[in-house]
Amino acid sequence: MADTNPIKQFEVHELVPFEAFGLNLAFTNSSFFMMLTTVLTVVLFMLAMSSRALVPNRAQSVAEIIYGFVADMLRSTAGPDALRFFPFVFTLFIFILVANMLGMFPYFPGPGLHSFTITSHLIVTVALAMLVWLTVIIYGVFKNGPKFLKLFVPSGVPAYILPFVSLIEVISFISRPISHSVRLFANMLAGHILLKVFAGFIVMLGAGLGVGGYVLGIAPFAMTLGLTALEFLVAFLQAYVFAILTCIYLSDALHPGH
Repeated sequence: MADTNPIKQFEVHELVPFEAFGLNLAFTNSSFFMMLTTVLTVVLFMLAMSSRALVPNRAQSVAEIIYGFVADMLRSTAGPDALRFFPFVFTLFIFILVANMLGMFPYFPGPGLHSFTITSHLIVTVALAMLVWLTVIIYGVFKNGPKFLKLFVPSGVPAYILPFVSLIEVISFISRPISHSVRLFANMLAGHILLKVFAGFIVMLGAGLGVGGYVLGIAPFAMTLGLTALEFLVAFLQAYVFAILTCIYLSDALHPGH
């Protein structure tokens, strides 16, 4: 009988064992999907833009739409001067989007390469969120100097509650990487577990009740189809949410007094 354990899909497996200086540096299925995400993104955009034309083909149109979408998101959220961060935000958005979409494919050729969503691992989303957080701090201090601290002192707040409000702002700022990373991780994790659970119902009903079980499995099969469509939407939305929160945080680095 097929394995219906909904957690097994998140296990990290070694594909190429390697150890150096007492450290396990094995090439894993997680490493493979990170590399595949990067390679696919680069190849797809190179192919889309290799034959640029005044009247774009479908691939070029998709690339230009994504480009314009991210640029508009940056301008509307953080202002025109935020476009200096366009390569950073665009890379985050497209990396998360492609990684999420790759996780929706059930199988890949080769051992240990079943469907794997790298954004369902907290270590990955924390690394991305910390990159954003540190960028905000480093650029904010570099551009504004001590004025960056205005971020923790909102204007118009009465003096008698200013220390309390400032403390809340500091805690909120420190907790940003946590909320930024957990939001993406939890949504991808929960969605894939739910898909696996409903798909497992079909297998268990068929194995336990035979033909009658597969008839009863029509309901969980329909639910699985609906959840799959919803999960594709969530895959895009989570990439968008991560990117737009990044734009909002970068706005604080550019305009800490606002």
